Amino acid sequence: MTFVGWLQIAILFALVALSAPPLGAFMARVFQGERTFLHPVLLPIERTFYRVAGIDPAKGQDWRAYTIAMLLFSFIAFLVLYAMLRLQAVMPLNPAGLGPVSPDLAFNTAVSFVTNTNWQSYGGETTMSHLSQMAGLTVQNFVSAAVGIALALALTRAFAKSQSRDLGNFWVDVTRCVLYVLLPLSIVMALALVLLGVPQTLLAAAKVTTLEGAEQTLAMGPVASQLAIKQLGTNGGGFFNVNSAHPFENPNAWTNIIQTWAIIALPFALALTFGRMVGDKRQGLALAAVMAVLLSAATGAAYWAEAAGNPIVAASGIETAPGNMEGKEVRFSVASSALWAAATTGASNGSVNAMHASFTPLGGLVPLFMIQLGEVLPGGVGSGLYGIVIFAILTVFVAGLMVGRTPEYLGKKIGAKEMKLAVLAILILPVAILGFTAIAASLDVGRVGPVNAGPHGYAEILYAFSSAAGNNGSAFAGLTANTPFYNVLLGIAMLLGRFAYIIPMMAIAGAIAPKIKASPAAGTFPTHGGLFVGLVIGVIIIMGGLQFFPALALGPIVEHFMMHAGKTF
Repeated sequence: MTFVGWLQIAILFALVALSAPPLGAFMARVFQGERTFLHPVLLPIERTFYRVAGIDPAKGQDWRAYTIAMLLFSFIAFLVLYAMLRLQAVMPLNPAGLGPVSPDLAFNTAVSFVTNTNWQSYGGETTMSHLSQMAGLTVQNFVSAAVGIALALALTRAFAKSQSRDLGNFWVDVTRCVLYVLLPLSIVMALALVLLGVPQTLLAAAKVTTLEGAEQTLAMGPVASQLAIKQLGTNGGGFFNVNSAHPFENPNAWTNIIQTWAIIALPFALALTFGRMVGDKRQGLALAAVMAVLLSAATGAAYWAEAAGNPIVAASGIETAPGNMEGKEVRFSVASSALWAAATTGASNGSVNAMHASFTPLGGLVPLFMIQLGEVLPGGVGSGLYGIVIFAILTVFVAGLMVGRTPEYLGKKIGAKEMKLAVLAILILPVAILGFTAIAASLDVGRVGPVNAGPHGYAEILYAFSSAAGNNGSAFAGLTANTPFYNVLLGIAMLLGRFAYIIPMMAIAGAIAPKIKASPAAGTFPTHGGLFVGLVIGVIIIMGGLQFFPALALGPIVEHFMMHAGKTF
């Protein structure tokens, strides 16, 4: 590990710390219906949309109506995207003449982008037409991210209001999120990326002459526009097969730091938005502190593991001073690769600038465990916020047991119903991850997927279902997943990870909203100080360890000891 490496990491965290407060304040104003500097331009467009769609923006929804609207919207989005992929060959903007996407891959991809997972069992430049990329995948990058933020807003209002069943209006929240937050930021970021060398063209490819004098065809397309929202919306789906390791998606150090910032900026800002909307900025700061502490620890652990290198490689006489450079781009350092790995899995983004399968065993364990912790560090846009609030509810319950008091969070009593729903939501991830991993590892059709044998091959399967159920989308880059078995099973895991978690979460919001919001009393457990932050961190780590340590012991942990014993598969 080097000073320059730590400086790169520190600069990124400093940029996030500087940008999150104004972004959080701006989003709070937008979602509370207050006027911003964008309203003179965008308000007429917003009102026109409501008028055409027949939406009354002043009409609120209870949790059932809000959830049904979300499910209906997501189902229609799935059908439209699935049809577009199946009919790709006969649709315009297909300069490469690509054929239709197979039924199982179209199902997997449509589910993936609608659930904000962006798992890719395909090579983007060889499978998807420009129209599929722009009107299909990129559109879902916007709206699936907006759905996540809208759901977080509904839960926030449940704590902000007293004796009210009104959680807001789903259609209004999604519209404002896209119009005032995601679209303006994406336009600015896309322009910056084009300026820094990222392509934005409708050409299919360009022919170039290599240094050896040979001719090479380079795939191209509207990359910058998809790249911006892929990061800002914590989507992660790349235009190219190797994602942000591709020089057209991530050509230099400047694009690398901009994209890393974009992955985690909005999730951190939304925690501060939460504090403003519930009327106590300290509450948002406490949740952001939990996110920052654990993300920093994960980054440090991954950096340490990768900087240490591979002793088997060192024993062969190869220079290992730069650390473990296998699977990494030489234009990015080990520090930048480790930071990206922790950020992309902590933020439910899933994009990669290095191949996680080529990390050292403990280096690869970090992104895997970050997904399994629930991806709340800082989590996806929206999903990270409502996920960490669920952990906060569990924490006040544990604290209440310690001192013999009824658990309370933000002035709302937490009863048996809320706790049962919170536990149900928390259990979705381990059931889907471990259950489907067991199925795949037990069947011949599943075991033919991993490229490697032994614990690393098992880790490839475990990572795939962790990524799918966690709605992350990154891969260990060693699993042949484009088969009917994996496409369908991973698609089901994505659906469970998104909607089986959302429904009990929204039921919690529906149960909390009508309760009286009490003022803090002398015996109220404070949920904005260091003690609460420490307790939430402990609950998150203990829950993750209890659920997944045995599974991790069979994969990355045993592989670590085998590596130091000089054994490979």
